[in-house]
Amino acid sequence: MRAGPDMPKRWLTGWRVHGQIAERLRERIAAGAYPAGVALPSEAVLSAEFRVARNTVRRALLALEVEGLIVTVPAKGRIVRADGYVVDSAYRYQVIARELRGRIERGELAPGDALPSEAELCWLYDVSRTTARQAFTMLEREKLIVSRHGKGRFVHPQG
Repeated sequence: MRAGPDMPKRWLTGWRVHGQIAERLRERIAAGAYPAGVALPSEAVLSAEFRVARNTVRRALLALEVEGLIVTVPAKGRIVRADGYVVDSAYRYQVIARELRGRIERGELAPGDALPSEAELCWLYDVSRTTARQAFTMLEREKLIVSRHGKGRFVHPQG
């Protein structure tokens, strides 16, 4: 149906719409509205904004991902990429565990040294206690740290 003088302009439907949405998102990325490292709005938000089904938004986002403009990261959403910009797809607890592991391997934390408390990790990384505990659990499974009830967590005495 074509829009005439008496008929309001309407959104296109079907396969043509996702291309228009992809183009608008491309323009926003190029203009810096969504800079590198920033998550795009959720599918639900974009669906409401463009007044289309989520599946249509998914097609548009898939086109951007195929082009290499965005990357999908579990539990983080769709992140804008840029030349030379590497998106860390790890979960927050993995990032924390990796950083603590690095400190242990570099000798910054020696065998027997106390690790930061859960509360300190929550404050330092702006995460929940559950996330901090997951990081500690990961390091305990790797036998890098030990937990002493009521005392805290320490670098494994055998290094």
